[in-house]
Amino acid sequence: MLRIHITGASGSGTSTLAAALAAVLGGVHLESDDYYWLPTSPPFTTKRDRSERLSLLLNDLRASNVAVLAGSVAEWGRDLEDCFDLIVFLCLDTPTRVARLQRRETERFGHVNPAFLEWAAQYDEGLLPGRSLARQRAWLGARSCPVIELRSDASVEELVTTVVQALPRKSLPDDSLR
Repeated sequence: MLRIHITGASGSGTSTLAAALAAVLGGVHLESDDYYWLPTSPPFTTKRDRSERLSLLLNDLRASNVAVLAGSVAEWGRDLEDCFDLIVFLCLDTPTRVARLQRRETERFGHVNPAFLEWAAQYDEGLLPGRSLARQRAWLGARSCPVIELRSDASVEELVTTVVQALPRKSLPDDSLR
């Protein structure tokens, strides 16, 4: 079984890399937001119970030989947080991230939530509750698996190649991928 977690600031490309990596490795791509938030309209307004989201995600991780999880699972529980074979931390400058988020939100929803953009833009400073650079670095430092940090302004293909090369050899489903 292979478990990879792709994390970073909103707009850094975690979902894009997770989907591409899962496709290359023949695994499933999971999104932490799908577990954290209940399905609502509009989306992302009601949090799922912590124990329920943890149980759902752990079950889905166990159901696949290869799983790549995008997003953040800090403070979800050690059973999850320390189950990964590799964590990839994506970094990208704030203006590029915010521009990506503006495009994505407009494509998905037809508009951009200003409060969400404000929260995402302050990630490096960590002025608001939730994910921040300092909190993510502290969380990464407490993990039991290898962590690699990548700049996500590289191409998706370059990022996938780098991640595959960083995987522990024993965890690869097919050594021909190296």
